[in-house]
Amino acid sequence: MLAIDGGRPVRPKDRFIIFGAPCIGEEEISEVVDSMRKRWIGTGPKVARFEEVFRELKGRRHAIAVNSCTAALHLAILALGIRQGDEVITTPMTFCATVNAIIHAGGIPVLADCETDTMNISPEEIEKKITRKTKAILVVHFAGRPCDMDAIMELARRYDLYVIEDCAHAIEASYKGIQAGCFGDVGCFSFYVTKNITTGEGGVIITDNDRIAERVKMLALHGMSKDAWLRFSDQGYRHYEVIHAGFKYNMMDLQAAIGLHQLEKLQIFRKRRREIWDYYNDRFADLPVFLPPKPEPETEHAYHLYTPLIDTDRFGKTRDWVLNALTAENVGCGVHYLPIHYHSFYKKNLGLKMGDFPAAEWIGNRTISLPLSGCLTDDEVEDVVKAFRKVLTG
Repeated sequence: MLAIDGGRPVRPKDRFIIFGAPCIGEEEISEVVDSMRKRWIGTGPKVARFEEVFRELKGRRHAIAVNSCTAALHLAILALGIRQGDEVITTPMTFCATVNAIIHAGGIPVLADCETDTMNISPEEIEKKITRKTKAILVVHFAGRPCDMDAIMELARRYDLYVIEDCAHAIEASYKGIQAGCFGDVGCFSFYVTKNITTGEGGVIITDNDRIAERVKMLALHGMSKDAWLRFSDQGYRHYEVIHAGFKYNMMDLQAAIGLHQLEKLQIFRKRRREIWDYYNDRFADLPVFLPPKPEPETEHAYHLYTPLIDTDRFGKTRDWVLNALTAENVGCGVHYLPIHYHSFYKKNLGLKMGDFPAAEWIGNRTISLPLSGCLTDDEVEDVVKAFRKVLTG
């Protein structure tokens, strides 16, 4: 296959750089094999260990492992008592799961525009959207950059609102010494295959609230009474009672087996991603792009995504042209994200239209995500740089 300019691609096709490839070592493989040999592959002791390690990592009273961050968000909203017609404010610059979780819980998603530099939800725009129906703010720490939590928590206190943190990108992030996920009533994390650490599919909900934790556990496993999780243990049989029409959202030991060793490598992976992130910023400084800004003072960035914005006015071509050109160079890339109101479902069902969120639209028409994995080799990073420079300079 030829590059988009008709020449030879930077990478041969059989060495295509996969966007978001996970870092899986022999430790993870051995742990999964151990679970299979012991034939305890469903929810069991390794899930319990994973929850314990995560709880200690975040310093929260409760960590409940589930099968995705989408499930975590859905359960969090339900556990907070969001009912039919209640409004939850969130950002248009997010994956659809954030908004879908609100809808599935019966709530009404209300979008507040983001900031053009951080790509995070704007506290000023949040306040404009608060009504008597507003019950919660659902923040997304975009690309691993923590939101302005001082301003957001002040709004929550003033208007008596719950705060849910979507930390799918931000497991290592912190703001003024407090870890992402530990500001609000509930924090939700993702371990999808492209995330900073992975369990293949998986998520965790953290909270300090005993009532919320109990309700989350009950809803996550068919609505069974809290003792139902103990039926997976070796402490003796326990009868359970179904007390709510719940869901099948529990994590498996096969997933936790991967996650236990991924957690041990959390800061190793982050250090490598930060090196790549900084190197990209240095090598792309002269290109017709807007580079991701440095982390704000007193914050720790999780470096989940590297998201330069194509300066389409200077470059003279669209972001989608760049996507196709990079793919032809055999370098995987992504878009995070097309704003929520670009999608037909939300236009139709939420009454949204173009022009409603100018900052998100400006970002959404220009953003591109380049490979940023903890297991990228130096040669692969150099090829990403060569391909991006080739595409942007002609």
